[in-house]
Amino acid sequence: MKQSEQDRPVVTRTRWLRWLRDILVLLLVFAAVQWWQARDLAAGPAPALTGLLSDGREYRLSPADGPVLVHFWASWCPVCRLEQDSIDSIASDREVITIATNSGSADEINAYLDEQGLGMRVLMDETGEIARHWGASGVPASFIVDADGRITYAGMGYATEIGLRVRLWLAE
Repeated sequence: MKQSEQDRPVVTRTRWLRWLRDILVLLLVFAAVQWWQARDLAAGPAPALTGLLSDGREYRLSPADGPVLVHFWASWCPVCRLEQDSIDSIASDREVITIATNSGSADEINAYLDEQGLGMRVLMDETGEIARHWGASGVPASFIVDADGRITYAGMGYATEIGLRVRLWLAE
């Protein structure tokens, strides 16, 4: 049976409505998963963040100079590897501290950074204690801390460079 010219717009409109419905359902599922993953992450005032950087210098979080991206990652994490160039790019012109969780010694981390061509600052978290203190039960996890020391964004899983840059900009 051949479709008439009058029926075609109805079929096309129905198809678009189904696609729109499917996209909305996918977005809702994605948002629910993101919320579930981030439910235990630190919120409100940022927890203390101190320790040794992979180059041996001491570090203490001081967000007073503007918003800071606090990023937890691991050298063994495939998702972390997907976003490491984006984090390194942000670190070239914004305040960023990355925390290598359960990724080995400073020598191992520095070798990894050299091998990957990364220049970001790395705070050592060999035991995962810092990550637990921030509620990061997995990696990658990202936080934006504003100039008042409050967490304005906390998320777990892959984050795009543009998404993190926009969140940093909004925290100013």
